[in-house]
Amino acid sequence: MLADRIEGKWIDAFCEVFERCAVKRGDTAAILSETQSRPLNVQLAELALLRLGVRPFHIVVPTPRNKHPVPVRSTGASEAIGGLAPVIGALGAAGFVVDCTIEGLMHAPETPAILKAGARILVISNEHPEALERMAPDPALETRVRAAAKMLRGSKCMTVTSPGGTNLDVDMTGAPTVGIWGWTEKPGTLAHWPGGIVVSFPKSGGVNGTVVLDRGDVNLTFKRYLESPVRLTLEADYVTKIEGEGTDAELFRSYLASWGDRNAYAVSHVGFGLNPKARYEALTLYDQRDTNGTEIRAVAGNFLFSTGANEFAGRYTAGHFDLPVMRTTITVDGTVVVRDGVVQDVF
Repeated sequence: MLADRIEGKWIDAFCEVFERCAVKRGDTAAILSETQSRPLNVQLAELALLRLGVRPFHIVVPTPRNKHPVPVRSTGASEAIGGLAPVIGALGAAGFVVDCTIEGLMHAPETPAILKAGARILVISNEHPEALERMAPDPALETRVRAAAKMLRGSKCMTVTSPGGTNLDVDMTGAPTVGIWGWTEKPGTLAHWPGGIVVSFPKSGGVNGTVVLDRGDVNLTFKRYLESPVRLTLEADYVTKIEGEGTDAELFRSYLASWGDRNAYAVSHVGFGLNPKARYEALTLYDQRDTNGTEIRAVAGNFLFSTGANEFAGRYTAGHFDLPVMRTTITVDGTVVVRDGVVQDVF
């Protein structure tokens, strides 16, 4: 287990990312956390902002009771704010928000109001700072992610295949697309660190075919590399069949069924990783409490397939799987962007 000790090198890394977010001397910044947040990251955020001459203030809210039937992990939809208007108002007025909540504000219901008020949000993923330091973003990553996002925003069709049997068709027409490279300097926007991901949220009814989660693919909700294949059949966005023998398939079936919510079986988003610093084997090198798996989401060349909420298709649920699928070939409007798990030189 890594030691939870403040290190000067980690303050340096936080300063570098905050500077990329156009934070400057004399600014104010809100550090949002909850009672179960990783204290080390909260402390590092404060020290880095102070070093930069920023005036930070803390908003700490109690971690709410879990109202769901199962443990909730890696949803990107923090419930910590709980609709508290004074908190939303203070964050919106802060200008710069450092989000250290456990799940993050990416899909939180309060985020649109905070962004509309002109704040920019940097979500610091619930990782040990050792991983954050190693995954500090750079301009080359921004260039690549911007190019990929531009391609997907103008696309009509994505197909995904694999030797294991994946054969998926995604209607990309009008699908909102987000590119995350690890920082944001623009008011009214959100980014997360680590970054290096591009994802699209297909409109209703646009995802059909088969996804095979093969040996070595990753279930990030369980922080587990698969040891046996799980075959998912998708019809008009919904997983209608889960086939496979062994622990991986049984865990998948059991967790989805526990929600009692059809939308937990639906597609949330599709995309791929673009970060050459992200290591596929990283889950083997950290205790579970020391990682949230964001690095695996960003591994260059993975197909990031996710189930759960998709507000753009009118679907809401707290059930969520992020499933990095390796060794796929991804084609966008006839152009191969990933071949056998390797990003092609098209961005």
